[in-house]
Amino acid sequence: MDRPTGKTGWFRIMAGGLLLLTAAIPVAAFAVSYPAQLYHREERRDVFVKGDIVYLFHSGTDVVKDAVHVNDTLAVHRITPLCEVVPVGLIKVTSFVGETYIRGEVLAGEIRPDDVARKEKVSCLVISADMCQK
Repeated sequence: MDRPTGKTGWFRIMAGGLLLLTAAIPVAAFAVSYPAQLYHREERRDVFVKGDIVYLFHSGTDVVKDAVHVNDTLAVHRITPLCEVVPVGLIKVTSFVGETYIRGEVLAGEIRPDDVARKEKVSCLVISADMCQK
C-alpha cells in the first residue's frame, strides 16, 4: 500500500491523530475521576478494645463541661465512606486532661481513632492514646 503524499496525505494523518486524541482524552479523565480522599486515605491499624484507655478531643466549651462528667458513658459511632453513622462501642469517662481532652476506658466494642463519641448534643473525636502520653 502506498503512503499518502502531498496535502491530502498530511490532512489524513492529522485528522486521524486528532480523532485519536479526542477519543483518548475522555478516557484519561475518567481514570482519575474517583474521589481522591477515599482512595488515598491512610488506613489506621490501631484498635481499642474493652479495658483499653483512649483519649477524646473536644472543643473545651462550657457545653461539653456541663454535659459530660466523670463516670459518664459515651456512645461511640463510626462514619463510613458512604456517610453512614454506625454504632461501634461505649466509653466510660475517667478524667479530664487539660482544657480539650478527656481520658476514658473502653467498655464495649472495637474503637478506632477518628471515631466519634457522643452524649446528648456533645461530640468528641477519638484520638490515639500516644498523643496525650508524651
